[in-house]
Amino acid sequence: MATGLARGAAQRGKRIAFGDGRRILWDEHSAEIFRANPNLAPPGSERDRDVEWMPYYKGHRLYNRRVGNRWVWNFDFHAMPGEIYFDADELAAGRRHGQGFVVIEPQSAQWKPVAPNKDWGVQKFQAVADRLRGQGFRVAQFRSRKSATVALPGVEQIATASFRDALAVLSHAALYIGSEGGLHHGAAAVRVPGVVLFGGFVPPEVTGYATHVNLTGGAAACGSLRRCSHCRKALAAISVDDVVAAASNLLMKEAA
Repeated sequence: MATGLARGAAQRGKRIAFGDGRRILWDEHSAEIFRANPNLAPPGSERDRDVEWMPYYKGHRLYNRRVGNRWVWNFDFHAMPGEIYFDADELAAGRRHGQGFVVIEPQSAQWKPVAPNKDWGVQKFQAVADRLRGQGFRVAQFRSRKSATVALPGVEQIATASFRDALAVLSHAALYIGSEGGLHHGAAAVRVPGVVLFGGFVPPEVTGYATHVNLTGGAAACGSLRRCSHCRKALAAISVDDVVAAASNLLMKEAA
């Protein structure tokens, strides 16, 4: 999302500094995602004349704020598709698995305490994958040495060396299917349509994209940081048929 906020800065002769106005505050993932992006000022650039500050950093995002045990969402914020600047080697590596496949991600950030509020269920993702494979689509999921997600039987396992590497491969996919999270933002950044399961935790009006089908189960987002029956009911209201129908429609548009 940060790269979307910085989009176009270089054309104005500026670089965006994410921080508190004194220090550029990048987190542990920033250097990888921001690499080669001309719109961004790295740490150490604080006194450069072309720097334009934006108060967006870990612990101070523009799209929400914490109140007690829940996030309160800023509905004036709307995520803009980000940008990833791949070098020639990354572009070549991204082509190694061909194109036109469906990437499915059955679990999102399982180490986070809010994971149960965003987990649609591995068995349902398996059913979606089986249905799409039955329709003749190639379905894959990413695997890395750090991957803790369940490998779906019958689904092609694509080894990736890093998140950037995964996005380079994803840029050749026809579709992404998964929960709201890093890969859905990555799909938007590499201009890949998606079916994104939001449920009742995060509002798609804030962190979703118009190029994706965003499924909520008809629920308003509560932002609960504890295991939440509201979020579970919202996810339960999203059927396998809903996801397959949305995926099939997007895949037909891609093929047209």
